[in-house]
Amino acid sequence: MTTNPNEPKSLPDLVIHALRETSELVQTETRLIRAELSDKVTQVQAAGGALAAGGICLLVALITLTGALVAAIAEIGEPNIGAGWAALIVGVALAILGAVLLMKGKKELEPGKLMPNRTADQLNKDVRLAKEQTR
Repeated sequence: MTTNPNEPKSLPDLVIHALRETSELVQTETRLIRAELSDKVTQVQAAGGALAAGGICLLVALITLTGALVAAIAEIGEPNIGAGWAALIVGVALAILGAVLLMKGKKELEPGKLMPNRTADQLNKDVRLAKEQTR
């Protein structure tokens, strides 16, 4: 038995159709959020790995260069500045650099940057569309 597409549908048919459409929409949105969250987890893992590897490399380089810099600064001037003052100057400079790098890394891991924005936008559009269709 075929149904005429021009025939008005009964209320149960409309409800079943709406439930089917809603179910498909929820499944599609679920797949979308899973994919986007997977991307964000990968982004966090890559950022964390880069931060750790960069930190280790910088630490080794800084230890080596700090010794050389302290020795060079200690020799500056006619009366030498001294190793203690040279170490203080270098230590303060490195502390400032370290603070700046930590703030940058922290900023990249803020929850707002990891939010699945595309999915949230799509869900808002879907809600608006559903409200418009029920009017």
